[in-house]
Amino acid sequence: MTRLKLTCFITLFMMTGAMAQSQVIPLWPEGQIPNAIRNDIVEKSETDDKGILRISGVTVPTMTVFLPEKSKATGAAVLICPGGGYGILAASHEGSDLARWFNERGIAGVVLKYRLPNAKAMVRQHEVPLTDAMQAMKLIRKNAGEWRIDPDKIGVMGFSAGGHLAATLSTHYHRGEKASEGAKPNFSILMYPVITFSQLNTHIGSRKNLLGPDSSAALVTYYSNELQVDEKTPPAFLVHSEDDKAVPIENSIGYYLALKKYKIPAEAHFYPEGGHGYGLRTDGKGSLAGWPQALENWLKSRGYQK
Repeated sequence: MTRLKLTCFITLFMMTGAMAQSQVIPLWPEGQIPNAIRNDIVEKSETDDKGILRISGVTVPTMTVFLPEKSKATGAAVLICPGGGYGILAASHEGSDLARWFNERGIAGVVLKYRLPNAKAMVRQHEVPLTDAMQAMKLIRKNAGEWRIDPDKIGVMGFSAGGHLAATLSTHYHRGEKASEGAKPNFSILMYPVITFSQLNTHIGSRKNLLGPDSSAALVTYYSNELQVDEKTPPAFLVHSEDDKAVPIENSIGYYLALKKYKIPAEAHFYPEGGHGYGLRTDGKGSLAGWPQALENWLKSRGYQK
């Protein structure tokens, strides 16, 4: 990591009977975080009685890199964006749990702790999560050789508002002053994602938290990702439940149809029951329990899993 001049915090944990390593890496050099302003916000981490870790007040972004055993590595990697309505990060069941799941299948998992929009801590707050996600993708590619990753096999995964961020990265990496091909995901995995900011089907909390006081029609359109799909958008795998009361299934349907319009490969799995926010915790949710196997099949079909 000396070539990036970044400090790493290394922890060890037991996984499937083998020793695996994770590295917590700052996205930006100290004192050089884009859009940041001085603030007194304190980051907090709390775990509830269901073992779900929730992180709030994130103003210093990091990414935690989970690498598979060398003998299993396929060269693929996934940047994972936890959900939480752009107000908190559900960092375990929509983050580290998935990183370990990917590791078991030979895929590197990188959990993104992106900054949560807050006018007290940043200017143009709507830009900040995407800026962090783009930086994370570029850092993964810079370290691809060291981490045994193929730079052409790096995807992004997101849950709920994290799904909005993953879809925004997929549709905006080449837009604006900060456009960068190095930030392009090769594929996306979108779990019950917020896609649209239109009044009819959006998750209002996510829209308010991201846009803050500037909820102009132009920004609503810009961050309605079904309207931003083009021929450069990467292939996608989508999962959503019909009974999702938080984020209507029309979000995923709209994105799927936009991809179809541009003949971009997409696979969607829509389930009658499941609700919202389940991650890998699908016990008692009927046919929804099959979504991880469906994802495995898709990853294999595209050469990301053996």
